[in-house]
Amino acid sequence: MDIATILGFIFGAFFIVFAISNGGPLVWFYDFDSILITIGGTICSTMVYYPMSKFINSLKTVKHIFKSKQLRPMEVIERIIYLANIARKEGLLALEEAASQIDDVFLHKGILLIVDGTDPELVRNILETELAFIENRHKESQGFFETMATFSPAYGMIGTLIGLIQMLYRMDDPSTLGPAMAVALVTTFYGSMIANFICLPIAGKLKIRSSEEILLKEVMIEGLLSIQAGENPRIIEEKLKAFLPPSSRMGVNSKKETEGVGVNNEG
Repeated sequence: MDIATILGFIFGAFFIVFAISNGGPLVWFYDFDSILITIGGTICSTMVYYPMSKFINSLKTVKHIFKSKQLRPMEVIERIIYLANIARKEGLLALEEAASQIDDVFLHKGILLIVDGTDPELVRNILETELAFIENRHKESQGFFETMATFSPAYGMIGTLIGLIQMLYRMDDPSTLGPAMAVALVTTFYGSMIANFICLPIAGKLKIRSSEEILLKEVMIEGLLSIQAGENPRIIEEKLKAFLPPSSRMGVNSKKETEGVGVNNEG
């Protein structure tokens, strides 16, 4: 589990509720009609904006913000070096057996392509095309929550306008103006909360998850092509480490051959 995401939501909700309760009862910030306008309106407009299949699939991606990545770039490099040592000692055909131990579909496909003797340029084109489509799917999910973040404040304002109109029709009783104004402003509060506390943080975390996965797959592509070219494992290691910041480059053992090569990554 990603502790930062969980703590962010928990402490964020705590600070907001604590600040509200210090100024008055929490019930002042509850209005059922305002909830219907902001949440219902935001969801419905998003459904109009996206086809149902993409709407449902984008909602499912929320689970990824709570998952901590199991695989780091250095671990991918270690596995590439492991495969490079096998190819150097036993030949490219020996990688077919190693591929059966790999869970990552992208890396598995790449290994089979080079085992089959596919032209290196074609291998790069196939893998980069798949990578481009993975990135596009990720951007759709990010855009989904950014769209909701756009709609929710707008519906908060719509709710406020509705409340103000209703308030103006009741101006014959001045005692109702204060509570009516408060209820009208609650919808703006809901819209801002949905956008800035929920949707934009989710979109941002999905963007970070996407960049992490794209980096791993770029390392895989370069590593596989280097293996196919018959490069020395130590040279491959230095080449792949160039993808990483200096602080993340320690720890790769180019002679590491005792661990399994299972790779599990979310696409």
